[in-house]
Amino acid sequence: MLRHKLALGLLAGAVALGAAAPVVAQHASPEPVTTLGAGMVGAYFPPPAGSRQVVLVLGGSEGGLQGSQPLARRLAEHGLGALALAYFGAPGLPQALEDVPLESLEAGVDWVRKQPGMASRPIAVLGVSKGGEAALLLASRDPRLCAVVAGVPSSVVWAGIDMAHPATPVTVSSWSVAGKSLAFVPYAAGPFRGVRDLYERSLVKAIPDATIPVEKIRGPVLLISGKSDQLWPSTPMSEQVMARLDARHFPYPHTHLAYDDAGHAVFGPPLPADSPNLPRLASLGGTPQGNQAARMDNWPKTLAFLGQAFAGRSCAGR
Repeated sequence: MLRHKLALGLLAGAVALGAAAPVVAQHASPEPVTTLGAGMVGAYFPPPAGSRQVVLVLGGSEGGLQGSQPLARRLAEHGLGALALAYFGAPGLPQALEDVPLESLEAGVDWVRKQPGMASRPIAVLGVSKGGEAALLLASRDPRLCAVVAGVPSSVVWAGIDMAHPATPVTVSSWSVAGKSLAFVPYAAGPFRGVRDLYERSLVKAIPDATIPVEKIRGPVLLISGKSDQLWPSTPMSEQVMARLDARHFPYPHTHLAYDDAGHAVFGPPLPADSPNLPRLASLGGTPQGNQAARMDNWPKTLAFLGQAFAGRSCAGR
């Protein structure tokens, strides 16, 4: 498990690096509102005047706002409101990704709905890695979420992660509801042969109750994965999500963008071509060029997807 947690630490850097990559701004990014209320840690970028389009942004196993706030700022630069919400790893929040209450994420939706003009407005949710797992899970439970973007996501609920105690296996769920752990996939026993291998061996033994009921989502879904993801099998898990949606005749558009030569850092704004950080995109799979090419393709498609979702029936108001 020690090497498992060390690799997850590398993931934190890869996700945060990618999210912070600069893009050409279409709008001046507003200063975020950071005082949200008791028990909440986040950064809210209000939508431009006259707009009521807001995205809830969830980062991954890096915790806090390290990955989500830069992504929220990039969305704001493209004319969207965005709330980056921490769910662990910040003051006043759980310090380990264990039994994190989904109610704490629903509280972010509640908070947005209390903002001017948002009382009856659905919002979209965007998450990356563990945040992608959370985004799919949350949207399957909360009808106020009208569209989902999930980067390198999971199809199941996984066991938690505690980077502060890397030698101790986590035997509880990542998520809870009403104080009770959700059904989850535990980490498989056996010799450690790499983090992706651990997740692949564990996924084979997943119980049905741990599968995220994505067919309950009430809006379009966009999944983005890297076929060379070395952190976990995001492409096979995304394919599982798509197969479940198809089998249950999901009535909304659902798309999976899977990229060759790209890994766990496949999603997000592209870096400048001369960025010295470009090689780090390959730290968890693929090549710098492959990850950059994927980002150049999927970032504008993500913005277009959100624009179309907000213009469609699922986000018209509930």
